[in-house]
Amino acid sequence: MAVHLITGAGSGIGAVLAEHLAERGDDLWLLARDARRATELRERFPGARTLVGDLGDPAKLSWAFGHQALPVELDSVLHVAGMVELGTVGELPVKAWQETLNVNLVAPAELTRLLLPSLRLVKGHMVFVNSGAGLRSDAEWSAYAASKHGLKALADALRHEEHANGVRVTSVYPGRTATAMQAKVHQQEGKAYDESRWIAPESVAKAVLAALDASRDAEITDITVRPGA
Repeated sequence: MAVHLITGAGSGIGAVLAEHLAERGDDLWLLARDARRATELRERFPGARTLVGDLGDPAKLSWAFGHQALPVELDSVLHVAGMVELGTVGELPVKAWQETLNVNLVAPAELTRLLLPSLRLVKGHMVFVNSGAGLRSDAEWSAYAASKHGLKALADALRHEEHANGVRVTSVYPGRTATAMQAKVHQQEGKAYDESRWIAPESVAKAVLAALDASRDAEITDITVRPGA
């Protein structure tokens, strides 16, 4: 029975991953931003345990975890949570930059630091659900793309650092996926949202599971998932 910690399990890709892993009989630890959200997650995923920590305030994660029981061993940490705020470089305020970088980059770095000892014990797996924006940058996507480019750098550096410890590191780069975040993006773009045009969260979850299930003689380092025809 494997043990997984998931961020962003409340919706979208994270929720689908939690459902699949629970169906397999694995143990789940789900990160929640507050106690109310933690209760909702435990009700949705019976048997799951929760940790409370606000990704929007990564400087306090260490303090928050110091007041909670942490998993001793982790087979995987799945970084799925994220946020997006569109805007031109000339107009996007510093608050939007700070919030985006905190949630999408600094918090994953801090969670990784705090949870690495639990992964090293069992030669576990760190998965970063990145974005196509982690490989390129388009107009009005500067803050989000910068955070995701940084997340790629984090994962690449971690892979080199932890190879000798047996910790595997995978980055997954989905294109536009039919989630609540995508609906928000369309609203910011002033476009009608049709989820049938985009990747199903299930498809991205399957890519993550393929990386987790790879035999120990292989490490799947990067997966790009694009909308199908």
